[in-house]
Amino acid sequence: MTTATPARAGTGPRPGPAAAPYLFVLPALALFAAFRLYPVAWSFVLSLYRTEGTTQTWTGLGNYERLLHDPLFWKALGNTALILVVQVPVMLALALGLSVALNSALLRWKPLFRLGFFLPVVTGLVTYGLMMGALLNQDSGAVNWLLQLVGLPEVHWLNDPFWARVSIMLALTWHYTGYNAVIYLARLQTIPAEHHEAAAVDGAGPLRRFWHVTLPGLRPALLLTVVLSTIGTLQLFDEPFIMTGGGPDNATTTIGVYLYQTGFRYFDFGYASAIGYALVLIISLFGLVQVKLAKEED
Repeated sequence: MTTATPARAGTGPRPGPAAAPYLFVLPALALFAAFRLYPVAWSFVLSLYRTEGTTQTWTGLGNYERLLHDPLFWKALGNTALILVVQVPVMLALALGLSVALNSALLRWKPLFRLGFFLPVVTGLVTYGLMMGALLNQDSGAVNWLLQLVGLPEVHWLNDPFWARVSIMLALTWHYTGYNAVIYLARLQTIPAEHHEAAAVDGAGPLRRFWHVTLPGLRPALLLTVVLSTIGTLQLFDEPFIMTGGGPDNATTTIGVYLYQTGFRYFDFGYASAIGYALVLIISLFGLVQVKLAKEED
């Protein structure tokens, strides 16, 4: 006669094999919910309140209506759009030419050049912003010193609205051109050499081979860099905040800078949250349009 072994105290049903993956993912999901989902959800709730000192008053969509009549918001949006329209195409064109040069069989010491052009990306945003601000300083900057050395007048890089915008664009171009060039270079190396050889046999010159072979092969990388550059420019904050503080006369105030000033200088967190969600909407629309256009071209 057999007797059942009594169950040990404190033991219960163990999770089956199907639940094991979820248990491993659970800590990451908990952290994501606590530090990502909760702040996003709470910021939306904040955007429905008007902050006045230490009190918050329910306003519904009032903050979003306020955006439509806020001239400083539209100025910040215009500054951001200007940088997007001018700087991003110039930067991507330079990156494209640089990647073709780095991929050339005539170039020696390729790893050294690739490392040199990629190094600016490794530089921290605050560090390179301070460095650019020091180089472009009107009184003690090295750039104006070099201009005077060759007989040219000094430029008010950070104190004139036009040149302040140019300074921001120069800083962005220096920092991110190498990054995009490396993306293009990686894609260039996947294009079979036989395609270029076949085009050359058919009588196509270098420009025609570039237009009909290189660019079509780069299309996925081009789409990626355009989308990433657009999103990054719309969120632009570090460079104008560090180099110019959004000035002079709000000439370099981007949406990111205006959001920061509204929330942490004037402590109007409800309106700052509304600006943040408006920015999310703008970025989503730009991304969808770009992806749709790319699919239509394909």
